[in-house]
Amino acid sequence: MGSTKLFGAVLLVVGLILLGIGINATDSFADQTKEFFTGKFTDKTTWLLLGGAACSVFGLGALLIPRKAP
Repeated sequence: MGSTKLFGAVLLVVGLILLGIGINATDSFADQTKEFFTGKFTDKTTWLLLGGAACSVFGLGALLIPRKAP
C-alpha cells in the first residue's frame, strides 16, 4: 500500500470519527435548545460535521483515484 493510499485511509477513518462525534453532538441539550431558537447548531457541532465530511471525501478520493506511476 502506497503512502497516498495509507494517508487516504487514515483521513477517511478520522473523517468518519468526526462525523460520528458531530452527529452525536446534535442530540445534546445545548444544541437542541440553540437549534430550536435560532435554527442552527452550535459552532463546535457545525465544524465537527463539516470537518468530518471534508476529511471523509478527501480520504475516499485518495483511496479511489489512481495515482500515475512516475
